[in-house]
Amino acid sequence: MDRSVVRVLLAAWERPDFRAGLRHLIDLDEVTSLLAALAVDDPDHPDDEVRRRAMELLRSALETAEIRAAVLLLVETDDIRHSLAAAIAENLADRPDLAASIRSALDDPAVRAEIRDALESPGMRTLVWKVLEDEFRGHRLTLVREVALLLLRHRPARRLAWALKRHGVIRELRRRPAPA
Repeated sequence: MDRSVVRVLLAAWERPDFRAGLRHLIDLDEVTSLLAALAVDDPDHPDDEVRRRAMELLRSALETAEIRAAVLLLVETDDIRHSLAAAIAENLADRPDLAASIRSALDDPAVRAEIRDALESPGMRTLVWKVLEDEFRGHRLTLVREVALLLLRHRPARRLAWALKRHGVIRELRRRPAPA
């Protein structure tokens, strides 16, 4: 939950049609305050606490089919997708080839379809959350094991991995960043 990405989410959140579609499903005020807290440095709220709240909210939200569909529709929106790619590129300034491959993958409708398919699998969502929690806690070995299980157990994960490979994302993830 980098601040650049959060700013993109805030821009999406401010779209009246997006908020109206979610109004009956989630607490809009909670999401607004959480996104605002994530977007700025606030010494009263440690990053870990806010990030954990965001992860919990996102996890519960993505279990709702309507919210999942609304979030995925945002990625289909050119300006949001391009803003997201720019935020990712900003975070990966030391790895421009990785940023370019991610942007290429996000611009590919087939990759976006694979992302949708992957997120429709409850087992896949469970494993993805476990991977994210392990990453958040810094459990690198567990992270590698969970990613391996994800690829072995879930066909949508394998298809998504192949789609990302076609765009060079996997190759660029394997490359070590250039020394600073």
